[in-house]
Amino acid sequence: MKKSFVGFGFGAIQAGLFLYEAHASGQFDRFVVAEVMPEVVDAIRKAGGRYCVNIATAQGIEKKEITAITILNPNDPADREALVAAVADADELACALPSVRFYETGGAASVISVLTDGFARRRSRGEARRSIVYSAENHNHAAEILEANLIARLAVPATTLRTSVQCLNTVIGKMSGIVTDEAQIAEQDLARLAGATGRCVLVEAFNHILITRIAWSDFPRGIPIFIEKDDLLPFEEAKLYGHNATHALMGYLARAQGYNTIADVRRNPQIVDLARAAFLQESGAALIRKYHGLDPLFTEAGYRDYAEDLLCRMMNPHLRDLVERVVRDPRRKLGWDDRLVGTMRLALGQGITPRYYALGARAALTMLRESEPEKDEAQILDTLWAGVDGAAREKQTVKTLILNSRL
Repeated sequence: MKKSFVGFGFGAIQAGLFLYEAHASGQFDRFVVAEVMPEVVDAIRKAGGRYCVNIATAQGIEKKEITAITILNPNDPADREALVAAVADADELACALPSVRFYETGGAASVISVLTDGFARRRSRGEARRSIVYSAENHNHAAEILEANLIARLAVPATTLRTSVQCLNTVIGKMSGIVTDEAQIAEQDLARLAGATGRCVLVEAFNHILITRIAWSDFPRGIPIFIEKDDLLPFEEAKLYGHNATHALMGYLARAQGYNTIADVRRNPQIVDLARAAFLQESGAALIRKYHGLDPLFTEAGYRDYAEDLLCRMMNPHLRDLVERVVRDPRRKLGWDDRLVGTMRLALGQGITPRYYALGARAALTMLRESEPEKDEAQILDTLWAGVDGAAREKQTVKTLILNSRL
């Protein structure tokens, strides 16, 4: 018996991972996706429910077509009603939104409103159907936030919701993006999303995605490639403080050299060696000390394989990962718990001095100061970390490392 899939948000991760893998599995006979951009909805509909995705492999670009997609705009009342009905009948759902804030607010067209109404409709019919919801908002507790809002809106105990709906955290180390630059589209001969739309989905081939272990042992998951883990937090930290941190480090150092893409860094062995050292000697050493014995990843050999694979994938010339994209929002990336400063704090907590990530943080700070020239670098850091309580000594240690770094 085939299954039904519903996705919220039609960005690169939804189009190039969740919908793509659901379609490739052959386990689903219905695919519904919610999208609020009218031009995208119109393009998919005009294409007869078809869209294309570009997959960057080590050898080049592979173009794949996904068919039989029903796309709905929740701002349209008729579409919203169809979307609520689809949620009520869904076996697997995926939220791939810009932020977990979309779980918390919004009117009738919001994701949380549609999900609530769909699950409430199912309950009112007395159906025993069970659903899993993948949360892919790059937040360590996205699933918990989504579940809490569903419980509040449905006004049911957590135990009641969990008999029929399980929200799953995800660790998605898949690099992806939307390409709109016409020169790049022409140069790489990218397939457009649909019709003449100016958007192209470009994702890497990687699909080793980790998810929360499903509580129902007899639930037949339709997307078989995902890997269930009892505790995702260590792997989420490996992604944020390993993958994301090193990616950002390379990005800010590449920007300082005037490079256009992360692939251009291959021309600079000094940056590549520095990134590798940061990955292995600071991030890796700290995570191995913290989680030793938990999983083969948290061993010297396991983490070295992880790092070398990622460094190769980051610099894939066919992915064309733009430096401009990697370094955007330096304020967030210098946050107390985010990839650069968070990794420095992780290392310090394990007795390791993070000199390499401090270089990346200094480069990010230099970029941020360009937009805030009236402040000196120390003032910017003080402002960024103003909401952090009870960490005066730690703040001073991290600040000193960053400010004393020389690019």
